[in-house]
Amino acid sequence: MPQPAAQPPQQSETVARILAAAEELFSRRGFDAVSMNDIAEAAGVSKANIFHHFESKNALYLAVVRNACSDSVERLQQLQHEDGAISGQLADFAGNHLKNMLEHDQVSRLILREIVGEEGARRAQELAEKVFGQNFAMLVEIVRTGQRRGELRADLDPAMVATLLIGANVFFFESQEVLRHFKDVDFAREPERYSRMLMDILLAGIRAPKP
Repeated sequence: MPQPAAQPPQQSETVARILAAAEELFSRRGFDAVSMNDIAEAAGVSKANIFHHFESKNALYLAVVRNACSDSVERLQQLQHEDGAISGQLADFAGNHLKNMLEHDQVSRLILREIVGEEGARRAQELAEKVFGQNFAMLVEIVRTGQRRGELRADLDPAMVATLLIGANVFFFESQEVLRHFKDVDFAREPERYSRMLMDILLAGIRAPKP
């Protein structure tokens, strides 16, 4: 996908309109039920204009997903070059990742719906290879850095740590409305607090300290 910052202002605005229209339509109807004509009409551009920027509907779909993840990706890239405590970097990512999912809730639900659909295996592989794989690798590398520095346990699988962190956020995103009705849950309406509690448990564990 062309990077908006490197394009002339008018072209960048056009790409943004196409992405916004595609995000709304894909999220509401699903990938298969949306045509390029639908997106062109919603964006106020010609279908030829869309194909000038995106070679296919699938390429546009992947661009929509990348765009929704851009804040988390940018933050991961920044964290890789920071010298602060790894625990703080992981907490920063956890909060940013959940915030991004909630702000782009339609796309987040679209992705989850696509993964569990009839072509879920193919879609999951494509998203892993073309969108999420690099992001996951950056998170794993942050964990490995913490292990090399002696800040995190060296015997833990870094990919497992990353999976638990992301998985906990996905669960909160999917279950937030249900959690609000559990009398023992007082954090369902406070995603930032949830992230802090999550990181405290991941970093400290649930075992009581030995006397």
